[in-house]
Amino acid sequence: MASEVASHPRLRLLAALAVALCAILIAGCGGASGSGDSITLYNGQHVQTTESLVASFEKATGIHVNVRNDDEDTLANQIVTEGSSSPADVIYTENSPALEHLQDKGLLAPVAPSTLARTPGRLNSPQGDWVGVSARVSMLIYNPSLIEEGQLPRKISELAASRYKGKFAFAPSETDFQPIVTSYERAYGHSATLKWLEAIKQNAAGHIYPDNETIADQVNRGAVAFGVVNQYYWYRMRAEIGAENVHSKLAYFAPRDPGYVIDVSGAAALKSSTNKTAAQKLLAFLVSRQGQEIIAHSISYEYPIASGVTATAAPETPFAALQPSPITIPQLGDGSAAISLLRQAGLL
Repeated sequence: MASEVASHPRLRLLAALAVALCAILIAGCGGASGSGDSITLYNGQHVQTTESLVASFEKATGIHVNVRNDDEDTLANQIVTEGSSSPADVIYTENSPALEHLQDKGLLAPVAPSTLARTPGRLNSPQGDWVGVSARVSMLIYNPSLIEEGQLPRKISELAASRYKGKFAFAPSETDFQPIVTSYERAYGHSATLKWLEAIKQNAAGHIYPDNETIADQVNRGAVAFGVVNQYYWYRMRAEIGAENVHSKLAYFAPRDPGYVIDVSGAAALKSSTNKTAAQKLLAFLVSRQGQEIIAHSISYEYPIASGVTATAAPETPFAALQPSPITIPQLGDGSAAISLLRQAGLL
């Protein structure tokens, strides 16, 4: 048959057309391995860690990922504005409120049950529209040359005490701080939270910073005695400047205090995604053992929370041994109440 085709120009033409048609059909379906597929990721997580995750995902699946990096609030608001025309297929955030906001707007697609099953249910969307990927915990970073551990506040409410005036720092515009405000409001009420915010604004005075990196740096340099951060900022700073240059330490709030908050980072597929299968594959990869091991040994120094991965690159307190506030993902909500309070206090 091969020699017959080769000897007839018309048959050769038909064979070539058949090959071309097959190639088009395979490309249109993305191929068996996903080769040729492409999705867009709106990334509000740490750039370096996301780059490592994306590179491994692309190698494993053949799916190309276009990444757009920005603050999670900016990306979430952009998706709301774009609506069904959003080019995003997946969004990956540092904190759950941004995802809850998009969920409330009806913009997220249900996550595959097999993907949700890899993360403890309490760390996922209660409605199943996003999956928890990693976690962090709010703590105090302090400089022992300026304040002893025994002098630190054990409760977040104590930050309003006059004895701490000029001694502590915080970053109210950080999305990491919003869950603390929400937790405080749930514990003490709206009025008390507003008074607390106004008091800590006065106490912090010249030490209200734009981000947690600045807090960690300033405390370490001795410019301010202590500050409120998520634990991973201290570990990242130590990795960047060397242990011999670290002059600060970490301390926990009292067990179950409203200031002792677990922040969950998560990811979701957009309902408007034009490549839903590939989007779901990326979500599955983030919580797979391979993806969780990348997170565990990255410079993010976050806690892996899925697929049974628990060990981290730094000797952190095991995630299971933490004693945080009992506030839940639904109770943290979309962060709108915290943002309103921060604005009323003149902190945003």
